[in-house]
Amino acid sequence: MGFYAPAQIVRDAREHGVEVRPVCVNASRWDCTLEPTEREDRFAVRLGLRMVRGLANGDAARLVTNRGDRPFAGIDDLWRRAMTPVGALTRLAEADAFLEGLRLSRRDALWSIKALRDDPLPLFAAASAEAGELVPEVDEPDAALPAMPAGQEVVEDYTHVGVTLRDHPLAFLRDELQVRHVMTCADGTAMRDRRLTRVAGLVLVRQKPGSAKGVMFITIEDETGVANLVIWPSLYEQQRRVVLGASLLVVDGRVQREGEVVHIVAERLHDGSDLLASLGRRGEFRLPHGRGDEVYRGSKPDARTPKARDIYIPDLSLEGIRVRTRDFR
Repeated sequence: MGFYAPAQIVRDAREHGVEVRPVCVNASRWDCTLEPTEREDRFAVRLGLRMVRGLANGDAARLVTNRGDRPFAGIDDLWRRAMTPVGALTRLAEADAFLEGLRLSRRDALWSIKALRDDPLPLFAAASAEAGELVPEVDEPDAALPAMPAGQEVVEDYTHVGVTLRDHPLAFLRDELQVRHVMTCADGTAMRDRRLTRVAGLVLVRQKPGSAKGVMFITIEDETGVANLVIWPSLYEQQRRVVLGASLLVVDGRVQREGEVVHIVAERLHDGSDLLASLGRRGEFRLPHGRGDEVYRGSKPDARTPKARDIYIPDLSLEGIRVRTRDFR
């Protein structure tokens, strides 16, 4: 379903009662799979290792092959049995793939991996073979690392997996959005026809079909659902940089109802991407996009748009939210 981003599919599945389970070194295969649940007539979806950004297929294949029917007992066990490079272990830890199977948080897993290298030292490998059990190369007391803030966990999920099974990012920003008189997508789209509303959401899809005479359609999402926006050509030209560059879009618009179909015709757009910087210390928040996203394809950048090096926003990583424009026609 390449037109849709994985985050959209996962959200819709969960809203329909489908259990979705995270990436796990002791349960995931390369592709997403079905797992039995307590109910005989239902299955859960297990996210696959392919969801981990930067993880090579070969490293994942060795992990699955060497795991077999014997789950890994720890990171050291996985490292030795699957001969997994430290770089691949780091990507798995960043994706939180050790939490469910080994009860290791992101920070704990990354801390443990720091003591490893791509090849075990011969002395410890020989000691392990002689003893018939793993002899760790580094024997040190457990570090009491502070827990990662919930918002930062969500940022890491989107950065390294492209989807989160935790709270939606906008759930952390709802209080501040309410101060700005921003409604949820569910409340905004439930209003009567032609009523004014203000909603905000993460930009999932931008598309401008050739048959729409220059009209752009944008889908945004918050913790309550999605809202479909209509951007007239005149507004698109006036606010091109916001339309194509915002990761979090705040929209002043008017509700348009045609039967069960609801759109919000935008009258003014605001870039709320700076709010995402408060979710984590790094402020980097990459959004997943389907292949139908207008911003990733084809169209030339606006000459009026300043280059990234000409802009400075403290604590906001522009590299994380900068995208290439594209026309979907």
